[in-house]
Amino acid sequence: MQNFTKFSLIILCSCIWTFAEAKTKPATQNFLFLGGSHDQLKKYAKQINKPDISGVQLVYSWKLLEPTKDNYNFAPIEQNLKYLNVHHKKLFIQIQDRFFDADAKNVPAYLMSDPIYAGGITPQYDNPGENMPQASGWVAAQWNPEVRKRFQKLLQALALKFDGKIYGINLPETAIDVKEQDKTGFSCKNYFNAEIENMMAAKSAFKHSYVVQYVNFFPCEWNNDHGYMSELFHYASAHNIGLGGPDVVPYKKAQMHNSYPFFHKYRHKLPLIAMAVQSPDYGYIDPKTKKNYSKADFRKFAEDYLGANIIFWDVEQMGIH
Repeated sequence: MQNFTKFSLIILCSCIWTFAEAKTKPATQNFLFLGGSHDQLKKYAKQINKPDISGVQLVYSWKLLEPTKDNYNFAPIEQNLKYLNVHHKKLFIQIQDRFFDADAKNVPAYLMSDPIYAGGITPQYDNPGENMPQASGWVAAQWNPEVRKRFQKLLQALALKFDGKIYGINLPETAIDVKEQDKTGFSCKNYFNAEIENMMAAKSAFKHSYVVQYVNFFPCEWNNDHGYMSELFHYASAHNIGLGGPDVVPYKKAQMHNSYPFFHKYRHKLPLIAMAVQSPDYGYIDPKTKKNYSKADFRKFAEDYLGANIIFWDVEQMGIH
């Protein structure tokens, strides 16, 4: 009888250990990334309904969601959520406050007209340190406390409507190229602090849906020489906030000097890691094979090295690799 009890306990402990391991390392989910195509779900119905696709990631600009001050337009999210619910798929939303097009100023007009916001947005540059940089887009001046208040109010309004209904929300990538001390009062430290504050505001607002901050580079920093990268990962881990990134390129040198090693270090310490394989990533060459990376290459690196629980796949590339 004693031997039987001891053997039973061993089996029981083994089962508990196996269950705990399964909880800490769930199977990686595949989502389709549709970019700004938030009104094109029906166009990609065939891809969305594949059994290995868990859901869709869609991008919504600040301007779309708040066309005028305190007037929120959440109809696009509601429509897409309704469609995906019918098809038993999940929705991950990205709230965009920065734009990589010189003609895109997709923030509410009041941010750019009311003096309290000091312009509201500022140009991004391809080469901000050169004498004649070329503007390549725009970014909301989150380092301005008044701009940040408005963005956080949007996050709170979204949470009241969608917390627990959407699978997750992610804030856009940390990488921007802005001239330091521009008219909006930008500084690298103020920007870093603003990203931390917004990340925490999102987590405070969304109690049930996942919150993910995209992180790849920080302005003014390389190889964690300002401590921004290490501080953000530590902060996210301590506050149970997910992290992710807009690109997966196996062992790419630039990322290996910035976010990738931290994803590897924290891969078992974060509640969620969500990585995107976007269209440009397929253009990179594997130095070992001299060929373009395959879907299997991206998956292996994302899962094994970065610790990804979710991979957002570019929908246009799904049938190619």
